[in-house]
Amino acid sequence: MVKEIAGSRIVVMGGTSGVGLAAAGRLAAAGAEVIVTGRDAAKLDEALRHLGAGVSGERLDAASAADVQAFYERLGGFDHLIIAVSGAKGAGTFRELALDDLRGGFDAKFWPQLIAAQKCLPTLSPTGSITFISAISARNVAVGTSGLAAINAAIEAMVPNLALELAPIRVNAISPGVVRTPWWNWLPEEQRSEAFRQYAEQTPVGRVGEPDDIAKAIGYLIDNSFVTGTVLEVDGGLRLR
Repeated sequence: MVKEIAGSRIVVMGGTSGVGLAAAGRLAAAGAEVIVTGRDAAKLDEALRHLGAGVSGERLDAASAADVQAFYERLGGFDHLIIAVSGAKGAGTFRELALDDLRGGFDAKFWPQLIAAQKCLPTLSPTGSITFISAISARNVAVGTSGLAAINAAIEAMVPNLALELAPIRVNAISPGVVRTPWWNWLPEEQRSEAFRQYAEQTPVGRVGEPDDIAKAIGYLIDNSFVTGTVLEVDGGLRLR
């Protein structure tokens, strides 16, 4: 990760934990100036202490179009955008799926990612890139994930269309599998550990993912200026089962 990353200015929306935090650290280590955002001021402060020099941050509600636009106006020009904003709502069997929870899942992930991408366009470099973070639920088949599939498939469906419409800006997405991040904290610790064990058994590589697995893939999509309109699956082969 040298050519497109060293010396570039990169925004990581949702960069205070999990995949976003890992991406921010890896990109800063590769020589980028990194700006992270997050809704929680305490988590933002903790992330900045962890990331150290070369990384700055701002508390931001990515669901507010006005706040996101004001953030970009303050920031000025930059080169690459990573959108790691997410939420844990939308899972559950279809018969019992609470529609308000599904709506909340869209509000926490789909709309903030769309807003972040649209509002950045006046200040994003025309030779830069936008990287969405979806999830393998968009293309995997499993009971209880229809709501999550809808949220993430909506994000992924935009990618090739935006890559064509916004060219030469490159637009891609990462579709992670099961990754050991705070997204899973809605489960009690014992159930979470058991879920990870079961997913590891189902995954051809024999383990669940780590945030740095996804961060490496994000670095690739930024660094390779010949890739656009692509949804890159980083799931350990889980979708093959």
